[in-house]
Amino acid sequence: MAVQGAGLGEEAPWKKMSKEELEIQYSPSRWVVRLGAEEALRTYSQTGTQATTQARATRRSLLHVPYGDGDGEKLDIYFPDGVSEAPIFFVFVHGGYWQSGSKNTSAFMVDPLTTQGMAVAVVGYDIAPRGTLDLMIDQVTRSVAFLQKQYPSNQGIYLCGHSAGAHLAAMMLLTNWTEHRVVPNLKGLFLLSGIYDLEPILHTSENDALLLTLEDAQRNSPQLRLQAARVPPAAALRTLVIVGQHDSPEFQRQSREFLQVLCRAGWQATFEELPDVDHFEIIENLTQKDYVLTQIILRTVFQEF
Repeated sequence: MAVQGAGLGEEAPWKKMSKEELEIQYSPSRWVVRLGAEEALRTYSQTGTQATTQARATRRSLLHVPYGDGDGEKLDIYFPDGVSEAPIFFVFVHGGYWQSGSKNTSAFMVDPLTTQGMAVAVVGYDIAPRGTLDLMIDQVTRSVAFLQKQYPSNQGIYLCGHSAGAHLAAMMLLTNWTEHRVVPNLKGLFLLSGIYDLEPILHTSENDALLLTLEDAQRNSPQLRLQAARVPPAAALRTLVIVGQHDSPEFQRQSREFLQVLCRAGWQATFEELPDVDHFEIIENLTQKDYVLTQIILRTVFQEF
């Protein structure tokens, strides 16, 4: 599948970088300013584990709910008090470069969002090397279809992904839902510090486990696909492309260029650069009800009602 460049008419800046430069640009922990790289990763993991343990202990939940037949095809659902048959869903897809992370350590936002009346679903999927990228995209698609079928009267599904999870969430913009015999009530996407053009990853060590070919990268790059396909936009679907001030320049460029592609194709998309946060804090801080992104999510969701 021949797809050109970064999609904005010029050669992508990453193509002028050395392999060493690309390795640095696509290593988020190297851009953390508050901590050392290893400590930042450890803090991120500890925060997610603690938030998930607390959510499972304090919120009404359905854990390890199968949305498919595979061992990794399960999700956790956390309900607000006074749960109804028609909840508003916030569906979270974790990051980890498609090769680490788990729903079992990713319930960062459960407490702040469920206390405001939303249900939170955290999606598990098969990471590499067990899972291929095509499988992961299919699994996230089926998880969303499953929620719609299980809760057909829901008041809206808001899909959020972080890092690699933002890529998987963005691929839902290309889904042919008729193949899944359901059209989910998608209202919005929150894409946090994502990668939308996968070609640079081919030239980094992150591809050692993924084993992506050029064709794989192009087929699964939402930026390239949306540019080429001109998929008719869902007018009611809001997409927020969000990046941290201390994300690497390449992560920032990817987010800004993906926003441009969305806007040029007619999608209802906006951009936010969050001050004083890095690639990990952008999601870690969702444990806090007063965090700027928590408030952006709540304003976006509840202005619909």
